[in-house]
Amino acid sequence: MKRLLLFAVAVVFTMTHAQAQDNIEARAERVMEILNPIFGELYAEPSADEVEPIAVDMQEVEHTKRGNFSRFLPSTKRIDRNIHLNKFVYRGEWMLGLAASYGTLSADNSDLLLLLEDINVGFKRTTVHPFVAYAYGDNKAVGMRVGYEMISGSLDNVALNLGSDVDMSFSLGGLALENESLSFSLFHRDYMGLDRRGIVGVIYEMELLVKSGTSIITSGVGEGATASKSNNFTAKLNINPGLAVYVFPEVCVTATVGIGGISYNSIRQVDAAGAELGQRQRSYMRFKVNIADIQIGIVAHLWNKKKN
Repeated sequence: MKRLLLFAVAVVFTMTHAQAQDNIEARAERVMEILNPIFGELYAEPSADEVEPIAVDMQEVEHTKRGNFSRFLPSTKRIDRNIHLNKFVYRGEWMLGLAASYGTLSADNSDLLLLLEDINVGFKRTTVHPFVAYAYGDNKAVGMRVGYEMISGSLDNVALNLGSDVDMSFSLGGLALENESLSFSLFHRDYMGLDRRGIVGVIYEMELLVKSGTSIITSGVGEGATASKSNNFTAKLNINPGLAVYVFPEVCVTATVGIGGISYNSIRQVDAAGAELGQRQRSYMRFKVNIADIQIGIVAHLWNKKKN
């Protein structure tokens, strides 16, 4: 009896499913009969007369097969834009330039790190460097530079306070510094234009510099003041990268910054009569950005080939 009941249920389910399938197919055929007149033209295949032949240039095909592409195609190879060929300075140009920097530092009744109190200090630094250069090749130039540097400063007062728990403090004041020096240097510059028109460029400068000067440190005021004098000598091999921009066809503005190099310093202390009291020598190699050695300059190109 159970088997007969299961067989009847299966027959009824099969007949119901078949009827539903027939209804779905009938509805689909009805929808296609309605939509076929509307979209039939969009999917109709064109006749042979309506198809235009496509002209194929066999020479272009052979040209492409050999690897000579006239268009840019995606590639995994390195793309060389030949930026080093952009000319910023032309061979045969003479250049006259002037670079200068100026900086000041002053403090009045200031505190530092909760330890130094009542700081009264003033500091001033001025440098002027005229130079002349000749371009022996495109984007390559050699030149010489002279310079004058003046540093002056005064320390009127500074006090050290270690707190109430530490019974130790001191103050210092009445100090003044004056330093004047002259320098001479030879340099080599490499330029690299950043655009095809040669308006913006990068400077890479190597400089061999010698500098000689005198420093005077004064302590005290009035008749009781004492002075200490020293003669200074410096030899340096500097690296000065920078940026140059033409503001006029024959005039460009430059900005360079020292990033260090090799240096040798010799300081010889003398008395008022010129007798040597002592000396100190120091040599080092250091590479870091020196914000005190930023030079802003203007350069005139006496022979400009950009007009041609």
